[in-house]
Amino acid sequence: MSELHADDCEFVRLDVDGGVATITLDRPDARNALNAAVRTELKRVAERVSGSDVRVVVLTGSEEAKAFVAGADVSELRERDTFEQREASRRPRVYEAVADLPQPVVARINGHALGGGCELAMACDVRVAHERAKLGQPEIGLGLIPGGGGTQRLPRLVGEGQAMRLILSGELVDAEEAADIGLVDLACADGEFDDRVDDLAGSIADHSPLALELGKEAIRASGRLGLEDGLDYEANLFAQLFASEDKNEGIDAFLEDREPEWRGR
Repeated sequence: MSELHADDCEFVRLDVDGGVATITLDRPDARNALNAAVRTELKRVAERVSGSDVRVVVLTGSEEAKAFVAGADVSELRERDTFEQREASRRPRVYEAVADLPQPVVARINGHALGGGCELAMACDVRVAHERAKLGQPEIGLGLIPGGGGTQRLPRLVGEGQAMRLILSGELVDAEEAADIGLVDLACADGEFDDRVDDLAGSIADHSPLALELGKEAIRASGRLGLEDGLDYEANLFAQLFASEDKNEGIDAFLEDREPEWRGR
């Protein structure tokens, strides 16, 4: 496993264990609010992880912060005018940096994920929420709307009606309701939360990195392609894997009743 670090970061930690990279946001005095420094550091760490041989990424907030991400840094928003905000909204932003990682990304939502924090969680591929977490898009209370992808990703996850309810009312939902409407994929009690995240990340990391990357790419494409185009795209990615050593190793291991040794090529 290649060496990865976040030694030059103040608010973002990076830990690698086997094929799992855990990125931890750690700005406890502001409950991990996304200011310019946090965004810059997270994009920097995501770029390093993207080019590594890590197989799965877990994104979470520090226990000291008692939040996943409490939202954007409102004091920064207050000082911006239209032109400055357009510049700040240029892509790729932190949301795209996470969404575009080739590895599957699991959001370990250990506390509140509000505003930009909810949008960051939605940019991940799988969301696991602690029972104490609350999620929502409260920007309407500031005279704003979500600006980090919330109006686009939320309807895709929960449907237009639920998205209208959450965005236009600013209402927050707990982890259980978030799971019921599809905003998160798992809501876990305190005693099972860490084990469930670890088991999920570990089970993903057990598989071929090539298959993981193309599987993620194919699933993501389903949101932007019609069914016929999507089926063609899937078939193309499926065929690409037939040129890989991992395909042969996986089938040989199955036939020989042993664990595969993935090479990522």
